[in-house]
Amino acid sequence: MANSASTLTLTFLGTGTSQGIPVIGCDCPVCLSTDPRDKRLRTAALLQWDDLQLAIDVGPDFRQQMLRAEVQRLDGILLTHEHNDHIAGLDDVRPFNFKQGEDMTVYALPRVCKVMRERFAYVFDAIPYPGAPRVALQEIRAGEPFSIQGKSITPIQIEHGKLPILGYRFGDLTYITDMKSVTPENRALIAESQVLIVNALRYKEHHSHLTLDQAIAFAQEIQPEQAYFLHASHYLGLHADITKKLPPGIHYAYDGLKIELTI
Repeated sequence: MANSASTLTLTFLGTGTSQGIPVIGCDCPVCLSTDPRDKRLRTAALLQWDDLQLAIDVGPDFRQQMLRAEVQRLDGILLTHEHNDHIAGLDDVRPFNFKQGEDMTVYALPRVCKVMRERFAYVFDAIPYPGAPRVALQEIRAGEPFSIQGKSITPIQIEHGKLPILGYRFGDLTYITDMKSVTPENRALIAESQVLIVNALRYKEHHSHLTLDQAIAFAQEIQPEQAYFLHASHYLGLHADITKKLPPGIHYAYDGLKIELTI
């Protein structure tokens, strides 16, 4: 008997760079735009895979993102790396602790788990601060698939400048942020994705992020059915303008956008 199909939905909770858009004190056209697609919280996503519901990264806008997406339950959090725009909202898992009556499992590289214990020492102390979030860190390793509620997830090592971080593959969808490069071996783990999500920071060369042209070239090499760009800075330009410049099948993602596929 053939396995029944699974439905996977990804919601872009945030698509902006570490400063978000609008940037504090900036009066450029993008930051002053009235187009809601140009209002970008820090990059994060919500993955709904049948009954499984996971957050990807927990940055400083996590609370606002959970409220805006009306998230009632989380089964875990996947971290890509330890930079502040991807972990600073950890304290706001507390309402899920209270509502679900259990620790929040956070999946991350061993190095990132170590950083979390140091940066959020009050959470992980032998005698935690009263009322602190209840978090269970689960170490994962690049290239070693793991399962949550029977769903297989593959962490993929990519390079954020010189820092090894994680992208994730969920069936035929691959989610990557903060990438500058990827080895041929790890690129093979991305191959044949139906949907590719990857960062495109700006036009000008950057030491740890893909430029728009580099992101387009990467997407065209992987050849997914659809590609979506995120982690954009205000230097990239207005959503309406960028959309006109992108090749067929490549899209400029925005906060609140949902994509769905059957796998």
